[in-house]
Amino acid sequence: MPKAKKTAMTVAGLADDIETTFYEALRSSDLEKLMACWADEDDLVCVHPSGPRLVGMGAIRAAFEIMFSKGSIQAWPEAVHKIESLTSSVHNLRERIEVMTEEGPQRVWVVATNVYHKTAQGWRMVAHHASPGSEQDTQEIGQTTHTLH
Repeated sequence: MPKAKKTAMTVAGLADDIETTFYEALRSSDLEKLMACWADEDDLVCVHPSGPRLVGMGAIRAAFEIMFSKGSIQAWPEAVHKIESLTSSVHNLRERIEVMTEEGPQRVWVVATNVYHKTAQGWRMVAHHASPGSEQDTQEIGQTTHTLH
C-alpha cells in the first residue's frame, strides 16, 4: 500500500492547521490529503464511532478508503477544547456532521479527540477517537466551583 506524501504540510505552523486540513479532506473525499495529516509512525490509532480500534497507517487508510467510496463526510469541528505543549496538542471537540436522509439534510453529532505530535515533518495527527454523540453533546458541561461562606 503506498504511503501518502508527507511534504504537503510545512514544518512551521500549528496543530490547528493539520486539523483544518483533516476536516477539509473529509469533506472533499481527498484520501491523499487526509493521510498526509497523519504522522509517519507505526503506532497510530483511529476509532470511528461504534467502530473497532484501528492501529497503524494501513488499517487507517483502508477504513477511510471504504468511507470515501460511499461519499464525502460533511464534518465540521466545533467547540474545540485544547491542551497544548511544545510537542503535543490534544483537541477535544464536537463534530457536526450533515447527512442526507429521505427527509433532507440532517445533523448528527460526534464527540472526538484528536492528538497531534510535532514531528520532523511538522505537526501530525497520531490519534483520532470519535464516539457517537447526541443533541445533548452540543451543550458544554463545565466544572463548577462551590464556595462555602
